[in-house]
Order: sequence, then structure tokens, then C-alpha cells
Amino acid sequence: MNLQISILTPEKPFWNGQAEEIILPTETGEMGVLKNHAPIITGLDVGAMLVRTKEEWTSYALMGGFAVVKQNKVTILANEAESAATIDAEEAKNAFEIAKGNLEKAEGVKQKVEANFAYKRAKARFQVVKVVNKFS
Repeated sequence: MNLQISILTPEKPFWNGQAEEIILPTETGEMGVLKNHAPIITGLDVGAMLVRTKEEWTSYALMGGFAVVKQNKVTILANEAESAATIDAEEAKNAFEIAKGNLEKAEGVKQKVEANFAYKRAKARFQVVKVVNKFS
């Protein structure tokens, strides 16, 4: 393994492990990290983080935060994180469809902002489940 990954949430250390490659959901798009990546600090958007080991891809839903990459160590400070293994696929799909509909019907700035945030959370959870099924 090449990268040491740590995901920390306000409640507890969420996950520690090693990976060959990770893909982070940054505020400016997805960012891949391989061994010997240049040092960087980046803001994280709500989205799916993909982790590749020699054997498989796994995914985690991150609900925003920051990532620090330095000397083959990636430290992720996430507002919340969820593993694909803990997400019910059918429930995630239904929540995504509902959030999508609510976003389309939202009126006014406050309602649109709240609906957009709920949509992004539901989309991240649904993406994580789809990735697991895709690579299984």
C-alpha cells in the first residue's frame, strides 16, 4: 500500500487504512490522489470518496470538510462520514428521488438552499451504494 488514510469526524475517528489511490469530492470537482502527491489542503464537498486497494474499490459518503495530503498521508476532517456497508440501497435510492423532487419544487432562496443541501446528501449516499454494486 502507498497511502495512509485517516477519516476523522467530530464524534470519533471514522476510518483508518491504506490505499493505492483515492478520489476525493472537492469543492472544485473530483481530485485523485496517488503516492507522492504534492502537499495540498483542499475543501471537500458533499459527495462520494472512492478508495482503491490492490484488491478492490470501496466508497464512503463524505458530508463536506477538509483534506490534507502530505508525505503519503491523507487526513480527512469530515463533518460526517458514512460507509457503503451501512447504507440501505433501496432507502438511499428512495431518499435521492424524494430529494430530487423537492429540489425541483423548491421556491424561494431559503427553501432552495435547504433542498439543494438535502439533495447533495442523498445523492452522495446513493452514489456510494451504486459504486459498491458496480464494482462487486
